[in-house]
Amino acid sequence: MHPNPSLFFVINGGSGTSDSSATRQTIESAMRSAGRPYRMFVIDGPSDVDSTVKQAVEAASAESGVVVAVGGDGTINAVANTALGSRCLFGALPQGTFNYFGRTHGIPEDLQGALDDLLQGEPSPVQVGLVNDRVFLVNASVGLYPELLEDREAFKQRYGRSRLVALWSAFVTALHHHRSLDLELEQEGERVHLRSTTLFIGNNRLQLEQVGMREAEAVKEGQLAAIAVNHVGTLAMLWLAARGALGRLGDADNVTSFSFRSLTVTSFGKRGSHQTRPATSSHNPRKRRIKVAADGEIMWLHTPLEFRVAPEPLLLIKRRTDIDAA
Repeated sequence: MHPNPSLFFVINGGSGTSDSSATRQTIESAMRSAGRPYRMFVIDGPSDVDSTVKQAVEAASAESGVVVAVGGDGTINAVANTALGSRCLFGALPQGTFNYFGRTHGIPEDLQGALDDLLQGEPSPVQVGLVNDRVFLVNASVGLYPELLEDREAFKQRYGRSRLVALWSAFVTALHHHRSLDLELEQEGERVHLRSTTLFIGNNRLQLEQVGMREAEAVKEGQLAAIAVNHVGTLAMLWLAARGALGRLGDADNVTSFSFRSLTVTSFGKRGSHQTRPATSSHNPRKRRIKVAADGEIMWLHTPLEFRVAPEPLLLIKRRTDIDAA
């Protein structure tokens, strides 16, 4: 690693509550003070994400530099998805609502503090989860959770971005959600069929610890955590949500959880919903498309879904004092 590599910032003006112009000014001031070479790549809208991120990663790779995601978990995911496998290092300046990725790796939520860590940090390997070769750093899911995220975005646009608004939208979604997925899970040659409201795959120790899942330790040991919520009624769903908020979800009777390195998930449809789409033949579950959320971003992927740990890590720039603790 060059002692002072160039920094290539990808800024999402729509993430969190930060003003894009003020964010840029703070970054520019810090770079000038440190005497570090840098470039800015600004995402103006959803249609610009892929092209802007690609330009930044290509520029960083060409100069053996660091591509830095400035935004929430979704922005960080978009940059990481392109950076993985490239020759560039990765940095993050969290600007979102929950910032699970940044908090897990000890990155300050205030911009100046995060910049100080970025300028003084060193590369550290970070585990990456994959779903059909799409990166997720925090979590990926099917079923209720993608619905919750879509509703949360609508609430944010109406009431503003805050953790309280996000939690309230989750309550409203759970109150009205009565559908379930018919899934087949295959791990190491063993197959299990289940009817589940949501299947959640975690790759973030902090998030799993907060809801009380024992599998949080497995993430530190190079695995992913699967959480399947059985099909339950509205009151039971609200009770599960309350247990999660209290950090006791892992002890709930209607929750199945386990850790893994590779898991194949086939969908046989969602009862009472349009969340699965037949690509060519509705009679072949392996040709369906299903709504998936990865680090808060919604996408449609073909089944079967292949969840696994990426064979190579992401090299994240962070302070040396945080490397062994994460």
